[in-house]
Parts: sequence; C-alpha cells; structure tokens
Amino acid sequence: MDDTPHQQRPGRHDVVELRVHGVSGARPEQVLGRAHVRQVAGDDSGGFHRAVESEDAEPDGVTLEAYRWGDLPSGTVARTLSLVFLLPFMLSNVAVWMRPTDRRSGAGVTVLCRLLALNLTVVYVVSIGGVALDLLAWRCLGAARCRAPFDTMAGLDGREVGPRLAVLALLPIAAVAFLRLLGTRRPRPAGNPLWAVEPMVGRLRAVHVAAALAVLNLMLLVARTAGGATASTTLLLTLSAAVLPFCAVLLAVPGLLDRAATTRMVTRTASTVGAVAVALSVATLVAVALDERPWPSSEGLPGYDEVVNWVLLTQMTLLVALSGLVLWHQGRGGRRNALPRGLGAAVVAAIAVGLGSAFAANLVYQAGNLLDGYRGDGGPPLPYQWTLLAFFVHVIAGVVLCGGLTLLSRRRRWRAAAAITARDFPAVGPEGAERLRQVTRAVARARFVEWLGLLAITYAALSVIGLATSLLRLTDLAPDQLAWRVLGLPAGAVGMGLALGSYLVAAVLVALILGGVFAYRTAWFRRHVGILWDLGTFWPRAAHPFAPPSYADRAVPELADRITHLTERHDGVLLCGHSHGSVLLALAVLRLPPRVRQRVVLLTYGSPLDRLYARLFPAYLNETVLRAVGDRVEWRWLNLWRDTDPVGGWIFAPHRPGDPPPDPADPAGRVDRRLRDPQGLLPSPGERRPPPVRGHHPGESDPDFRAAMSELARRLRH
Repeated sequence: MDDTPHQQRPGRHDVVELRVHGVSGARPEQVLGRAHVRQVAGDDSGGFHRAVESEDAEPDGVTLEAYRWGDLPSGTVARTLSLVFLLPFMLSNVAVWMRPTDRRSGAGVTVLCRLLALNLTVVYVVSIGGVALDLLAWRCLGAARCRAPFDTMAGLDGREVGPRLAVLALLPIAAVAFLRLLGTRRPRPAGNPLWAVEPMVGRLRAVHVAAALAVLNLMLLVARTAGGATASTTLLLTLSAAVLPFCAVLLAVPGLLDRAATTRMVTRTASTVGAVAVALSVATLVAVALDERPWPSSEGLPGYDEVVNWVLLTQMTLLVALSGLVLWHQGRGGRRNALPRGLGAAVVAAIAVGLGSAFAANLVYQAGNLLDGYRGDGGPPLPYQWTLLAFFVHVIAGVVLCGGLTLLSRRRRWRAAAAITARDFPAVGPEGAERLRQVTRAVARARFVEWLGLLAITYAALSVIGLATSLLRLTDLAPDQLAWRVLGLPAGAVGMGLALGSYLVAAVLVALILGGVFAYRTAWFRRHVGILWDLGTFWPRAAHPFAPPSYADRAVPELADRITHLTERHDGVLLCGHSHGSVLLALAVLRLPPRVRQRVVLLTYGSPLDRLYARLFPAYLNETVLRAVGDRVEWRWLNLWRDTDPVGGWIFAPHRPGDPPPDPADPAGRVDRRLRDPQGLLPSPGERRPPPVRGHHPGESDPDFRAAMSELARRLRH
C-alpha cells in the first residue's frame, strides 16, 4: 500500500505529522484521534495508518499518520506464553546493555553478564535433568515409590539403570532443542538491521548448546563412575568437563565475540565446540546404555547434588562479583539520591538469577510432590531446598526494603512536590485545597523514581544472601537441621519457609502466564504489564542467545525508511514520539541521510530518554548520543514534560520555576518545555470536573501540544 495518489493535490498536506506511540500498544484510531483509519504501509504486526480522506488533515494542513508497532514484541498468544518462560534469559540479556561507560568496568560487566547467562542455561538443563534422571529414571523407575502411572513409565520399569538413564536423558536434550528452536525465530527485518550484534547470536547459541550438553554428560558420567570408572567413562568425563571451561573462555576474553577481525575464527571455533559436545553426548548415551556393570545403591542419582551445588555456587560467585564491580564503579563517580548510571546491570542480573534459580528449584520440588518421589528420604535435593529458602528470604527482604524506602523518602518527596505545586498554583482558596493536595501527591509519587538509586544499591548488595546459602549447601545439612543446630528453630518453621517459597514461585509463574495472555488482549493490563516485556525485548541478544529477539531490528529501520519515503513526497515530516516511541524515533533520526534530516523536525513528550534510558543504559543512550540527535535535526526539537509524569522527564534542562537558566549559547537548553499539570485546580466555567492530572498520558489534543506542533511546523516550512 502507498499514499502516492493521495499526494497529487498541491497546496495541501505539505507536512506529515508522523506519530509513534509508546508501550501502551494504542490503536491507530486512538493515536490519530480519528474514528476511521486506513493502513498505508507495513503489515498487521507493524504498520503505518492514516485517517480516511475526509478527515485526514488538521486545520493547518498537516497530514496525520501513525506508526503502530505494538504487536512486534508479542506476536501470537501462544508465542507470548512460550516467551514467558524465557523471562530469566531476557533479563540476563538486558543486563549486559546496562554496563557502565568506563571501558574497563564496562568490559568486566559484559564478561560477567555473559558468564551468568551461560550459567542460567546450565541451571535450566540441570533442573530438567533432575526431573528426568534423578526423579524419574533413578527414583520412580528404580525404587518404585512414585504414583501410578509414573512407576511404569513407557515400560522402562523393567529395564536396567543404564538404558533408563539413556532414554530419559532425551528429555533435557529435547528441552535444549526447544530453546534453540525458539532462539532461531526472529521478526522480519526492514532494510539494514539496526544492531551490529545479531551475527554474534549464532556463536553464542553454539556455546550455550555445547555447555548444556556437557553438563548433561557430566550428570550421567559422574553417576556412572560412582560405582567404578573405566577407561572409556574416564575419557568421556574428562573431555566433557573440559568443554565447560572452554566455553567460559570464549565468553570471558573481552571483545573476542565482538571483534570483526576474529569473527570467522570465533564462529568456526564455537561451531567446533558445539559439534564436539554433540559427539560426546552421543558417545555418553551409548556408553551408559551398554554398560552392564552394577550401579551403586543410593537414594538419589549419585553425584547429582554435588553437580547442582557447584553450578549454583558458581552462579552466586559471578553475581557477587558483578555486584561488587558495579558498586565499586558507582562509588567512584555515582550520584546519591538519583538513579545511578550503570548500576542496573547488577540489579537486573540479580533478578534474572533469582527467577531462574527459583523456577529451576520449584520445577524439581513440585515434580517430586506430584510424583511422590521424595517420600521418606528428606525431601528434594538439598541444593534446591536452600535455593527456595533463599528466594523466599530475598523476596521478603526486597519487600521490606521497598516499603522502608517508600516511608523514608515520603517526607522529602512531599516537601519537593509541595514546593512545585506552590509555584504553579500560588493563590489557592479553600475550595481548591483538597485538589491541591491531590496534585501534590501525584508529583510526590512521580518523584519516587529519583530514589530508586538507593534501592538499587541495597538490592544489589543482597546478592550476598544467595552466596551465603550457596556456601551453606556445601555443609550437606538440610536447612531445618542447620536452623535447629545454630538458631534453635523447630524444623516446622523452616519447612513452612520452604513451602511458602515454593508457592511464591508458583504464584509468580502463574502471574506471568496470565500476564502473557491478558497483556495483549486488555488495554489496561497491556499498559501496566506489557511495558516490561516491550522494554526487555527492545534490546538485541548480546548475552543470551535464547532470549526473545529484538523488535527494534525491524521497527527502527522501518521508521527510517518511511521517513525517507515521506520526505520525497512532502515538504517535510514532523516526528512525534510519546514515551518509548521517542526512543524509536531518536534512533531512527540517527539513521537518516543528510538530505532527509534537513526536512525533519522532532517532538518528544513523556520521553524517558534521559530520566531512565540514559541512566539505565549509559554506554548506549547517553548525553553524547542525545546531542547527536539534536545536531542531526539542527536542533529543531522540542521535548514536553510534566512533573506528574513518573516515566518521562526533561532531557537537557528542566526549566522549573526558580531553576537557573541554561546557557543561551547552548541549543540544547531550548529543547525542553515544562508543562504545568493540571492546567488548573478548579473546574472551568460550564464544567463540573476540574482539569485532569495528565501524568504520563500522551495528550495530543492538549493546547500545549498543538502549540508545540504548530511551532515546529512553521520552523520546518521556513
């Protein structure tokens, strides 16, 4: 579809106003404020829409067009549900983009994030291997204590231990194949891809598959050698164990995966490692299945607890090292009572590790309860008991910290908000006192984001809880035994904590599944929950190859191509981006050729470019990049923001009453415009309700927005 025939009427529609919505996934009718729209380019996932002929232009002759990209991150409901289980992988991938700007610290953060991502894949395989090998093959089909029909599963109950393990080892292999299949799917790109890291995904995928198969081989071979080793099993065990450090080296050498000069060599090496791991897995399955020697007698799969212990201990060690590195960097140059730049890597990585470990532990825990496979031997493997307990303690500590910080900051936030509303509404009568209090409360809530730095620092420091539990796992004591010996607590108290931790993980998983269903079917749910998924899938896969693919690889080039197309058929294009849409437009502006940039102006509103993105992703969206955007459009850029907005804010200068004026010689000082919100405290004549508090809402119909649009249109024409 194209709008060429529509442009054959000279004198009208000389400027196109291209609106890009935020993460709320608004319909084109809402974005354009028109009842009837038609699609002029794109497809069902991401398309450009205009109003019908009779209502397509504003009174000043500006043609309205909207880009709807809200379906790019989601796709079908089935795909959304499948991606829910990839949430820890997605978060670990986002963490690598939050590295600090310092070259040394940034390189260290990148390496640690990639190693943590690799560890999450290993934890995923170890947990599924625990269900397939330890619970089903060893316990249920061996001791025959599970509920029917699992005690006679597929006729394997009469088989020897080796064939049972070899057959059921296909379950974790299938799980790895499923992840690899999901990781190869990606949205259709438009034009040249935005990011230069996508070719790296194949190398990361080969490394992760190799590590996953290697740790599965180790579980089988450690159990086999517990009853006596042979030359073949010793050789296989040695080679499989060597695969893991080799994979870690490929990720740990700074810049090895990213250097263009070594791309072919690294790609060939990663593929070779993957092929070696596959060959070792085939040999291991054959060796285990055909080995007729007696197996040792034990309650669980021999050596399984030790494998899980060291995997989780490695995970916690990496997380503590990452937290220490970013906290050290923050101590050198961070700012207090503000969202620190570069600290998000540790916080997001801690959440990813916590969720991934909790999901893995709960899978084993609940599977054992379902099959009744842990009856009489003290419950599930000890490492998972400690993991569930650590997750429960971590969540409780996080809730207490959030509540404490909310109360601690309330007085300061309220004092700052009262000063703002007092300047905006200096003379308020008794009839407006309650409304003034409501507006002050809205401003105070919006300012809570400025206190997230303290919460982030404290939450990153809580990673020591996981490290402590990892070390306690090595004592071979159950949590209730240690609590009785050290603290004198009854066993029931710890057991209650384990049960609550398991139920809490199950509740989180159910909430994620329901969120995946409703986030793209219900506008309210989409606006409040889908934002997390849209922001997470914006970044490409630079750490975890099984994370969801980046939709920006299509959205940004598609926007740049459309803007170029419109400048060839119109006098100019007025770009309007709300919230996350302003990020997409800023990146699209950086891709425009010079001849196109001369005929483009930019309006952002409710923009998180500086308030969130420049602080969370300082190495990629910083002041230098934002100034480059201004230079590209020759500073024909206005940014509207409100004090009541908890997401968006100013980019270069706040322009609050009483603030020092910016440097008049700096064009960046003229970009931001603060909007008083609300416009008044009392209802206007003829109205029954006072003006609403807009907050983060778009407000394209507001007079201030239309005035800014008219000003930019005049600057574009003249």
